[in-house]
Amino acid sequence: QLQASGGGLVQSGGSLRLSCVASGFQDNDYAIVWFRQAPGRYREGVSCISSSGGSTYYIDDVKGRFTISRDNAKNTVYLQMNSLKPEDTAVYYCTGLGSWGQGTLVTVSS
Repeated sequence: QLQASGGGLVQSGGSLRLSCVASGFQDNDYAIVWFRQAPGRYREGVSCISSSGGSTYYIDDVKGRFTISRDNAKNTVYLQMNSLKPEDTAVYYCTGLGSWGQGTLVTVSS
């Protein structure tokens, strides 16, 4: 089971840190992907991180602004989002091993 949290309302240029906490998995040997879905748009992958944290990937839209990381001791993956833009407004989901978190809403006002 995955639990995403950390969303909220922030002004353009602000920052938020999302968390994705895993429970019920036998170990941390899984990659995590963050997706987002904006109103009226398809869900899109934003960033992912390998099980060890040694490999990461970002879509071009968020490169240089978002940072994904994980703390396996806490079974948690983070998505640090800086320099947020109104177009980052979306429900953000984390997924791994076929499980999806419930989503957390990020709203960026202009």
